[in-house]
Amino acid sequence: MISTMKKIKIISAVFVALFSAASCNEEFLSVTPLGVLSEATLSNAAGVNLVLTGAYSLLDGVQTNVGSAFPDWTGSADNWVYGSVASDDAYKGSNAGDQPEISIIEAYNHTADLTHFRGKWRAVYDGVARSNDVIQLVPKASDLSDVDKNLAIAQARFLRGHYHFEARKMFNKVPYIDDQTYNAADALSTKLPNSTEIWPNIEADLKFAYDNLPNRWAGAPGRATKWAAGATLAKAYLFQGKYAEAKPILENIIANGGYKLVDAYHDNFRAATNNNAESIFEIQHSVNDGAAISNNGNRGATLNYPYGGGALTTCCGFFQPTHNLVNAFKTDADGLPLLSTFNQVDVPGDNSQTYAGSLDPRLDWTIGRDGVPYLDWGIHNPQYIRDRAYAGPFTAKKNSPYRSENGTNTWTGNPRQNANNYRIIRLSHVILWLAECEVEVGSLDKARELVNQIRKRAANPNGVVKLANGNPAGNYVVKEYTAAWTDKAVARQAVRFEQRLEFAMEGHRFFDLVRWGIVDQTINDYLTVEQNKRSYLRGAKFIKGKHEYFPIPSQEILNSAINGVPTLAQNPGY
Repeated sequence: MISTMKKIKIISAVFVALFSAASCNEEFLSVTPLGVLSEATLSNAAGVNLVLTGAYSLLDGVQTNVGSAFPDWTGSADNWVYGSVASDDAYKGSNAGDQPEISIIEAYNHTADLTHFRGKWRAVYDGVARSNDVIQLVPKASDLSDVDKNLAIAQARFLRGHYHFEARKMFNKVPYIDDQTYNAADALSTKLPNSTEIWPNIEADLKFAYDNLPNRWAGAPGRATKWAAGATLAKAYLFQGKYAEAKPILENIIANGGYKLVDAYHDNFRAATNNNAESIFEIQHSVNDGAAISNNGNRGATLNYPYGGGALTTCCGFFQPTHNLVNAFKTDADGLPLLSTFNQVDVPGDNSQTYAGSLDPRLDWTIGRDGVPYLDWGIHNPQYIRDRAYAGPFTAKKNSPYRSENGTNTWTGNPRQNANNYRIIRLSHVILWLAECEVEVGSLDKARELVNQIRKRAANPNGVVKLANGNPAGNYVVKEYTAAWTDKAVARQAVRFEQRLEFAMEGHRFFDLVRWGIVDQTINDYLTVEQNKRSYLRGAKFIKGKHEYFPIPSQEILNSAINGVPTLAQNPGY
């Protein structure tokens, strides 16, 4: 099997030539092959490994769109546009005229013809196609043992389940394309209707992976494991409200997975601590590895760095945290979150004012703000913001590399391309998902104990942002819940609030609000206040029954036609 999950640099050209029906995009069928590998050439262990690596390579959501009309970030695995900017966590940022499609999504004015949606569709269905290529090829590899065949198929089914999961949570009504129907040489094999719920198919793929993958892979941290598959399966159950089904899997991961919370919260967001003891599944990034324009670097986040002022580069100033999110990190006199009143008074956005209250220290690892060090680049510089009047005074921080890592974990040609992995699932996810399950089908006090594990780590005084003199950069006070939880509604609110704090600016928030069934109220409450801060949000409104999901790309509906009749149906309201 593959010894490492570093991406194969020439594989995109190979797959365009050999597996051209990916993602239901007929335009791929007219691409002139750059080289041809016959099925006979690939029907061996080396060929299977090559094709499997190609399926893994699309996890970043970027590779399929490199060099196309679809910007890198449209399919990015971190979902910063769809999961954060479309929520109450982030503004588009930069200025009004830059990347206007994202502004349209942010204000809930999006339509089915936006390039961003088609870029995401391409990314996930190219991944589906490559996963199916593996499953179809494995039986033909006579030099693979039965054990290795099963391992290859288990990995491919994990990937196929993951890619379909991404499609399902984005677009709701999507087709499931398996190895029995998919034919790389026949575009009709991908023209399937989206009238059937695909959660059972996703569950089946992830369950197979959970039952057949090993606990660990020696020397290959990017590979899917039993625990990655189990966590993803449990997450799929949570998206359907199947708490009783998710609970034992999450308990098994905690008890037997061998993971632990790292002492310093920010070790989950720097390249030097990739694949740490807390990480269950990471999307691997690498730089200075021979890939053209550092294709393997974190290209999906390429816009999301300070605009100027000497940090990193002079580009691009996108992905700015909302004032609503900053306010969520306030704590009360007991060091607990202000679950219902957090947004009544703003934490100041500049040095001319001070905030008298206390703050959760995770704030300053998540968000750059004036008066606080921006990693090891010095005190946050007002010049980091391209247009404060447009998108506020705060910057994103989790995805940024350290100055001390420049040239090693950043690409020598452009430090915005870096080796900081995207931690798609870590132990803190599993702990808080289990807390959800305990609230719904278990013990409220067990839920409290689980949340307290996360808060205890956040309170670690050695893991807070500090000034040059060694003092904490803010009035940090975060404590555990000491009183027993007896009210289910309050416990539910506390668990959900903790998830927002722990995973802020990581592309999860919008999808969580949807699965919890509170997205319309939450977003409209947010807009009521934020439109007075951000003038471009005036008149914006979340429409229940429509905006929970993004529209099926109009071009994909056209491409799905058989004898002039589309097989794909549009989501309600579009």
